[in-house]
Amino acid sequence: MAKDSNIVHQYFRNVSGEIMILVRVNPIHYTATEITVSSTGEKELREFELNEEFESELAAEGYKPAGPMEFNLYLSGLT
Repeated sequence: MAKDSNIVHQYFRNVSGEIMILVRVNPIHYTATEITVSSTGEKELREFELNEEFESELAAEGYKPAGPMEFNLYLSGLT
């Protein structure tokens, strides 16, 4: 069983110009996976750490809450 299998992740989305950024946050370990999607469909994936203030920091940067489906479609390469 994967260590994250029982964690309910939080998802956020931000669109700025021709770039869309999707973020999956592990709210227990304060880690995140980010997918950046360009207008040409190129994807970049990165992992990073957050702090306890992550929700207000993401909101200040223009991120809105999102659902897991879009993130997981991009993560799996189905889009």
